[in-house]
Amino acid sequence: MTKPTALLLAAVLAAPLVAQAAAPAANVKAAFGNTVLTIDPDGRSRKIWLKPDGTWTGLSRRGLDLAGKWSVKGDNVCLKQSKPKLFGSLCETFPTDPEVGLTSKDPTGKTIQLKLVKGHVAK
Repeated sequence: MTKPTALLLAAVLAAPLVAQAAAPAANVKAAFGNTVLTIDPDGRSRKIWLKPDGTWTGLSRRGLDLAGKWSVKGDNVCLKQSKPKLFGSLCETFPTDPEVGLTSKDPTGKTIQLKLVKGHVAK
């Protein structure tokens, strides 16, 4: 077998493995093109929009722009915020069905609601 043929064969065999590693987990796919709301006990919320490229944008409770990168660890989506810069990351189970919200805790221990809303909701 010639060297170019061997390289081509290796690339063809590795392609499914690379595609599988790059494919987002099922628990995050539902968020693409939609809005994830985190609703605080006082009713105010943050809006988060995940992009398939591993980045996210959002709006804070006060309407300030947020941005960062996301990753998946097990059943959780982990957000690392770069705008404004925060250290560490926050991992949560994201809702996958607009009909079913989730209850969780924020970093301070307060109970919050997580909700998936169809479309890019900015208000």
